[in-house]
Amino acid sequence: MQQPEKHHSSFLTLVLLLSGSLLALLGCSASGQESQQTASEVPTLPVVEVQKAAMTTYQEFPATLEGKVNVDIRPQVEGYLEKIFVDEGAAVRKGQPLFKIDEQSYREQLSNAQASLLMAKANQDKAALEVARLTPLVQNKVISEVQLKTAQSMLNAAKASVGQAEAAVSTAKTNLSRTLITAPANGYIGRLPYKPGSLVGRAEPQPLTTLSDVRELYAYFSMSETDFLQFTQQAGGNSLADKIKRLPSVELLLADNTPYAQKGRIEMVSGQFDKTMGSISFRATFPNAQGLLRSGITGRIRIPEPHGAMVVVPQEATFERQDRVFVFALTDSNKVESRPLQILGESGTYYLIRSGIQPGDRIVRDGLDRLHDGDVIVPKLVSSDTNRLTKASL
Repeated sequence: MQQPEKHHSSFLTLVLLLSGSLLALLGCSASGQESQQTASEVPTLPVVEVQKAAMTTYQEFPATLEGKVNVDIRPQVEGYLEKIFVDEGAAVRKGQPLFKIDEQSYREQLSNAQASLLMAKANQDKAALEVARLTPLVQNKVISEVQLKTAQSMLNAAKASVGQAEAAVSTAKTNLSRTLITAPANGYIGRLPYKPGSLVGRAEPQPLTTLSDVRELYAYFSMSETDFLQFTQQAGGNSLADKIKRLPSVELLLADNTPYAQKGRIEMVSGQFDKTMGSISFRATFPNAQGLLRSGITGRIRIPEPHGAMVVVPQEATFERQDRVFVFALTDSNKVESRPLQILGESGTYYLIRSGIQPGDRIVRDGLDRLHDGDVIVPKLVSSDTNRLTKASL
């Protein structure tokens, strides 16, 4: 009776041993899988080596453009607008007829002035004859000298009347000529608010049109006091005029952020600061021979500031946190750590770095949103194209 119990006990022992071995094997397999999964989760990310490059930064200022000649065309005499010889936007030459005001009343004024002049001259001749008649009589003491002096006074008055009449004729001729309004300069016609038949005159608040000579354009912009002081400190030259002459050509960005093909030069700075705005005005001149630009458009002036060899990093390798710019730098153990950067400026797609990173440091270029301080990566070094850095500054 005892032998079956021994066999049963041995069987249970065998089962327990086999079960333990099986669990041990399963545990080793699971541990190996977990270790393999952890290794597969280490990302392979591209890194770049920080370099130095000569680059150019830009200061930008809002600007308003005006033609070199920007004239309001206003009537100098009052009357009904008879003819308009041009259309809006037309190119005109100096002296070309633009408007015609009804001249009938001014022709009548000229005729009246000329008639008055003839009458004044006749009176002058009559007074001169009277003086000539009385002169010998006085000399022969036939009449008193008082009568001759009276005649001479009448002659002087007649001469003055002739002068007034001549001035009236000149004024009438001038007013008649002003009924035809011509272009004071070459340029383009602006809006035409009046139509034929409109009563126009000097008292009208709105001009007949605006004439703009846009072969050259003036771009007006302002600098704050801080920007102006920085400009005077950094620009070469002894005087302000000398500093402006030495400035490089400036660029014009149009309203759609496209650069204007022609570059301009800063030629003038205002004599004093605007106390209400705390700024000082500058003027840059741009050629516009093809007439692509018009007065009144807006844009931004870009003033270049070249730099020597500076530490640069691509903007795609940076991220922002609480209004500060960071990069993920790679340590010797391939762990990443975030480093804040002091930005001097930007050029193209690159930041110019004042401090925070050194040449030769490796930084992660892509996949920054998946990283945290202390994460381990497999770095894939991406060669940095120095030529591309140089081109980015142009």
